Amino acid sequence: MAGTAGDALAIGIDVGGTNIRAGLVDDDGSIHDREQVATPDDAEARMTAMLDLVARLSERADVDRLPVGVGAAGLVDLDGVVRYSPNLDWRDAPVRAELAAALDVDVRVENDAAAAAWGEYRAGAARDVDGGALMLTIGTGVGGGLIMDDRLIRGNAGIGGEFGHLIISEGGARCPCGNRGCLEALASGTAIGRRAAAALADGGDSALRDVDEVTGTAVTRAARDGDALAVEVLAEVGCWLGVGIASLVNSLDPGVVIIGGGVLSAGSLFLDPATEAYHARVIAREHRDVAPVLRAELGDDAGLIGAALLALARHA
Repeated sequence: MAGTAGDALAIGIDVGGTNIRAGLVDDDGSIHDREQVATPDDAEARMTAMLDLVARLSERADVDRLPVGVGAAGLVDLDGVVRYSPNLDWRDAPVRAELAAALDVDVRVENDAAAAAWGEYRAGAARDVDGGALMLTIGTGVGGGLIMDDRLIRGNAGIGGEFGHLIISEGGARCPCGNRGCLEALASGTAIGRRAAAALADGGDSALRDVDEVTGTAVTRAARDGDALAVEVLAEVGCWLGVGIASLVNSLDPGVVIIGGGVLSAGSLFLDPATEAYHARVIAREHRDVAPVLRAELGDDAGLIGAALLALARHA
């Protein structure tokens, strides 16, 4: 990670459906200590687990009252209330207020993909790039975050950046949000598995017929082994990603586009078709510096690091 050890410290927490990961992070984005526990199903137990992680990291750091940043999957408003989390039972949960009251420190709660975007902007793939950064995290679904003028853009209520629900094909595949043709429905890991299953149902010849479940991971593995159908599916879904990127770049004009999440395991088989489709659709490409598409660098630590750095940021 770039830079020497920073002076200021914060605790970053990444709350996932499986694990809660926490780390002691300096203002350069370096992780000095970390903890992890399984995510409790119950909201009260989840809060207790987060408080315990903070206590353990603070004790070992021998520093009291460290600021805390939290990245949580779901819709998070400007007050740090998790309005809805798809994988957890948080519904209108005042996570920031509860943590702040229990810890008596400054607490920042953001959407996990937005936190990851800030981490990549400050300490990862976009740390040396001028201009704003747009990040898409592509796994089971599609999340995202946008930074402009050195600020995380949240929108009117704080729940902006849901780029996975940009509609790019009206009447297309059904999205879990209820709409059709969303970027998430066409360019996620779930979409890769679904498209491959449909191709097999249409009589496509592939080694995927021998796998127990046709998932994005299985398709990626088959494509790496040279399976023609799997390669074609990755290219098709990657193309849809490129359409989405072009729409976002045409609208927002970021300095860089960062791609993160499990889709990176497919490498160029997915990202090259996405980049090609993006370049074919971005406007005025002959008269501008087209935002490059970069791979995220921080991996699973992006959300944790970004949450901590947001807790340290005064005006982000």
